[in-house]
Amino acid sequence: MNILVLGSGAREHAIAKALSESELADALFVAPGNGGTSAVAENIALDPEDAAAVLDFARNHNVGLVVIGPEAPLVAGVADELREAGIAVFGPDRGGAMLEGSKEFAKRFMEVNQIPTAAYAAFEALEPALAYIREQGAPIVVKADGLAAGKGVVVAETLEDAEEAVRACFNGAFGDAGAKVVIEECMRGPECSMLSFVTNGRSFPMAPSQDHKRAYDGDTGPNTGGMGVYSPVPIVTDDEMATMVDIMARAAAATGADGEAHDYRGTLYGGFMLTEDGPKIVEFNVRFGDPETQVVLPRLKSDLGHVMLAVAEGRADDIDLDWADDWAVGVVLAAEGYPGSYPKGDVILGIEEAEEMPGVTVYHAGTTHNADGELVTNGGRVLTVVGTGPSFEEARDLAYEACEKINFRGKQLRHDIGLKALRGRSSWE
Repeated sequence: MNILVLGSGAREHAIAKALSESELADALFVAPGNGGTSAVAENIALDPEDAAAVLDFARNHNVGLVVIGPEAPLVAGVADELREAGIAVFGPDRGGAMLEGSKEFAKRFMEVNQIPTAAYAAFEALEPALAYIREQGAPIVVKADGLAAGKGVVVAETLEDAEEAVRACFNGAFGDAGAKVVIEECMRGPECSMLSFVTNGRSFPMAPSQDHKRAYDGDTGPNTGGMGVYSPVPIVTDDEMATMVDIMARAAAATGADGEAHDYRGTLYGGFMLTEDGPKIVEFNVRFGDPETQVVLPRLKSDLGHVMLAVAEGRADDIDLDWADDWAVGVVLAAEGYPGSYPKGDVILGIEEAEEMPGVTVYHAGTTHNADGELVTNGGRVLTVVGTGPSFEEARDLAYEACEKINFRGKQLRHDIGLKALRGRSSWE
């Protein structure tokens, strides 16, 4: 069948690459795609949030499955319109997408379904929010309620920082996303992620992974979309793993019940904090994570096309996941200045040489081709360089060796991805 993937990041490149290897895929399209997706699929100039345009393309090109990568089209209800037209969609409906589209909705969902998470309160006005912060004290977490493009979350170590974060939300720093503010207790512990395929209220967990959000070595600097990642996560105990799997199963079952999140067919992302009281949910996302996808999917031995179609069609009994024992480590190469302002249009060299190394895959995020056909930078996070191997150390060494072969002006990367995992649980204390 013909398959359309919506999105333009490294996540979509990883999805498209895996789908291109599926026996199910005939023609494969990515809209709008990037400089890397064009090597495994046909890039299409479509706005992923324009449901009418996506539907028109799908009908005209006999698309049998649409895979929605980013959260914004899901929150906008693109999946709803495609399903109503009879097209199979991998991605939840608008109701299910509210688990990411509104942090207050997600917290209520967790409360009702007894899913462990941080205590919270939500506010629509400045003064009550400030009073609550002063009552609770710092450290404390301030979140814009809506989608804020990966921003809008501040872990405030002081009352002054917390008050500044609340004022920024209500002063329009995040547009409509900050019209409501969610304030949470600050949980402590290592973080990790678990993705699950979810359909008909059932959860099919994927291999866990651990992201690195801070821009610079030593977990310093501003938060980013993610500077590196690895899978599996060696510090997670068997008991913690069992708890995480159970939490994802309970969340999936709740999406299958009558209520607001009632038609969930896609990926559910559980962001966990491994607290002294056990794993707790920091947040739910309603799509594959980025950069988590780039290390999870390479370990999936099952045919992704068949899995996604079964999810989209609600055939839970047909889902069978098989995972490789290999480790995977991904290092993000970012443009100079990221996550602040950054240049575009710098020529990228060395990717072919890096990918000639066995076990290395380079996933494109912020790349495109210029008028001369050269591959150039086109975003903050430019590439995710992934090494896979039989041990954590081998995968990590391979990823960093490959990074050295790739160059563009102002190339920025962290040099400590995975070191905490190698040093053990005490590294987080």
